[in-house]
Amino acid sequence: VQLQASGGGLVQAGGSLRLSCAASRRAFLTYTRGWFRQAPGKEREFVAAISGSGASTSYADFVKGRFTISKDNAKNTLHLQMDSLKPEDTAAYYCAFSSTFTQRTRAYSYWGQGTLVTVSS
Repeated sequence: VQLQASGGGLVQAGGSLRLSCAASRRAFLTYTRGWFRQAPGKEREFVAAISGSGASTSYADFVKGRFTISKDNAKNTLHLQMDSLKPEDTAAYYCAFSSTFTQRTRAYSYWGQGTLVTVSS
């Protein structure tokens, strides 16, 4: 499966962006879908995940209350609504699929390319 992330850009602190991730195949609808980010010089870190059914979501503490993960099964698309952005949210954001509902980076087998988010102060 190929994952195509989009929606990154430059935004001022306090602003919003909505990331999207389109999957090329519908066979992975039952997979957990997650968002990760990697800032320059730092390790990739978990941001949010949504279960295959959509009934469960998980967020990193640093985005709780600001980011919302969702998915559109009809369009086979994953979204990340990012509000109240901070300069420390600046990073390349990646979407990924996993067969288990988890925050562990290594459990995600399928990755899209990153989309860059830059938050200016």
